[in-house]
Amino acid sequence: MRDRIAVFAVFALNGLAVGSWASRTPALTAQVHASPGVFGLALLAASTGLLAAASVSGRLIERVGARAVVAGSTALAAVSLVLIGFAPTVPLLGGALFVMGVSIGTLDVAMNVAAVAVERRTGKSIMVVFHAGFSVGALAGSLAAGLAAGHGWSPAHHLTAAAVFTLVVLLLVVRAVPGIRPEHTGKPVATPSRAPIRRPVLWLLAAVAMCSAIAEGASADWSALLMTAERGVGQGAAALAFAAFQLVMAVTRLVGSAVQRRFGPTRCLVGGSALAAAGLLATATIPVPAVGYAGFALAGAGLAASFPLSLSLAGDAGKRGDGTGGEREIGFVTAIAYTGFLGGPPIIGGIAQATDYSVAFVFVALVAALILPAAVAARRSRRREEAAAMAGR
Repeated sequence: MRDRIAVFAVFALNGLAVGSWASRTPALTAQVHASPGVFGLALLAASTGLLAAASVSGRLIERVGARAVVAGSTALAAVSLVLIGFAPTVPLLGGALFVMGVSIGTLDVAMNVAAVAVERRTGKSIMVVFHAGFSVGALAGSLAAGLAAGHGWSPAHHLTAAAVFTLVVLLLVVRAVPGIRPEHTGKPVATPSRAPIRRPVLWLLAAVAMCSAIAEGASADWSALLMTAERGVGQGAAALAFAAFQLVMAVTRLVGSAVQRRFGPTRCLVGGSALAAAGLLATATIPVPAVGYAGFALAGAGLAASFPLSLSLAGDAGKRGDGTGGEREIGFVTAIAYTGFLGGPPIIGGIAQATDYSVAFVFVALVAALILPAAVAARRSRRREEAAAMAGR
């Protein structure tokens, strides 16, 4: 159980770091005297660092192991929290957010590689449970940020405290994180081409993860605006829409491993896609606030497993005969998925600007629905790879 607890804790620390600084954006905007547009450019630095780091992290983990990368990237995230808290100008804040993006992007890949190692050791499909740790950590970070702001703590004071807490927990759990430097002595298992870019199954799994990222990001960024602008609810009540989404997602992830063992990953992805699409479509087309809240809750349940399962399946697609492997495959899928977080908000914002938020969320529902055919195609592609490998022996 030590490695399972340690990896869950690392996922929670990742969520805690993101929830801590993201919840202080009003104070950070005032601290650096930035307009919304200029502050948006600073936020873009975080996304750039995230995407750049995820694209190269797989090879780094192959060389030094997941444990070392988890330790280094988590420590760097803690340092970046302090830098963000003390940043006095927009350029310095952008630099600090870039460092945060690099650390979180690297940590995302490393912690998922470690999670795959635990899955292989235990023989249990528990990736979704680990991702629940991220949701729990993000929720805790947001609540702590609210308390800090309510008690008049500056971002510097609050984020420094969050950084110290992160480092203390890291020291307590890092030795139990699996993934020392791997010795790849085994041959690939049913993988005729080892280059991720040449494997259709990985592109399809990346499509699953990217669609999930777009739908999840839209629910985070635009749900409150939909509820206020199109459904006429107040700002406080509107915030409950994303709270319902996040809470149901966390609970679904905690119980998701049992569902996955019963139905298998592909059926979970297919069912989750249909559920999320139905919830988002109902939210977009039925002008009743209660339906909006219920729709976002359904979307949280439907999307809960999409991102975790796509990474778990990517790791399985890179598995070697000695039980190692999958680092580059997870990094490849993660990097492409992050383009959804990067490109989704401006696309959805543009649709909302040209039409309204309801039409924008019809688009989001369609994106969530695309997970279904991508998941089915990924399973078929994987079977073709396995058949080709068997025929070549």
